Amino acid sequence: MTTYSRRKFLDTMKLGAGAALGASLLTIPTGTALASVPYFPKPRQGKKLGIALVGLGYYAKNLLAPALEKTGECYLAGIVTGTPSKIPEWKEKYNIADKNVYSYDTFDKIKDNPDIDIIYVVLPNSMHKEYTIRAAKAGKHVICEKPMALNPAECREMIAACDKAKVKLAIGYRLHSEPHTQEIMRLKREKDFGAVKLVEAADGFKIGDPTQWRLKKALAGGGAMYDVGVYCINGARYATGEQPIAVTAQEYKTDPVKFKEVDETITWQMEFSSGAVATCTTTYAASTERLYVAYEKGWAELRPAFGYGPIKGKTNKGEMDIPHTIHQALQMDDFSRCVKENKESPVNGYEGLKDLLVVEAIYKSIGSGKRELVNPV
Repeated sequence: MTTYSRRKFLDTMKLGAGAALGASLLTIPTGTALASVPYFPKPRQGKKLGIALVGLGYYAKNLLAPALEKTGECYLAGIVTGTPSKIPEWKEKYNIADKNVYSYDTFDKIKDNPDIDIIYVVLPNSMHKEYTIRAAKAGKHVICEKPMALNPAECREMIAACDKAKVKLAIGYRLHSEPHTQEIMRLKREKDFGAVKLVEAADGFKIGDPTQWRLKKALAGGGAMYDVGVYCINGARYATGEQPIAVTAQEYKTDPVKFKEVDETITWQMEFSSGAVATCTTTYAASTERLYVAYEKGWAELRPAFGYGPIKGKTNKGEMDIPHTIHQALQMDDFSRCVKENKESPVNGYEGLKDLLVVEAIYKSIGSGKRELVNPV
């Protein structure tokens, strides 16, 4: 069987003492509380690195902070917020010292804090560039949530700032640390089913509150494409191992009032130099989540493919027998190891830039109604 077996997964993750959790914990039903999901950390190397979360919204509060209670290489050391009323709860729950609490106005003082090694930027898209560059100038390594920025030019500024400061930059592509996704990468790399011929990817949900920042172009940059469409782009890229060379795209709106400023639904096609093609959809109008890869001699599918889990997968030879993990814990530990070992992150700034170059070409194609080339990195 070419897909991951349970034993192969455990061996890959080097469970060690964690194996004592037992096989009964390896099957995680949908809806299981995050705290009860086994994480399977690799052996810790050296001291834990301190992470400061910049922005204490839903993702930071409900996913990143709980995940940091499961990590082996890093921990929640500080917070940065523009809402003082949030501070007492965070300090008490995570035992955060007064000296590790910052506002956006005092953020730059973080350079003098040895407790903070890594800044995790969890802010609206329009603020990614500013706080990544400020973090780099403070001498701190950076994780920036996806999408990396509003456009490729901003991505290049962020990369340059981190290079100049000699700090590492990673984009919050947690799925690159997730085992089902890694199996999709392995199938391409080891060619179990031959060359990739076709990719189908879709990611979307029905968005609620019409006043939220995700529907404001100045803050979000775009709509469904910037929010979840980048998962489809990134998924097609890691499934093929290639950057697309051209795209053709179409946009549709069923609610022009709600989506006055940003896109609601976009479909697009991508061409790769190998001859592989991808057809993708992203939307704020309905729920959809799938990554399907057709090879010369088989197929693989993740469904759900891009959410917080459980991710589920199968191939033409059977189910992927891989347990659910905490994506964010794996992601942050992986980056912490890169920092400790002075290695480049696989999801560095160029990974974010490549996706934004495709986004740029997609919007250009929508405007022109024609096939558009993707600009080179």
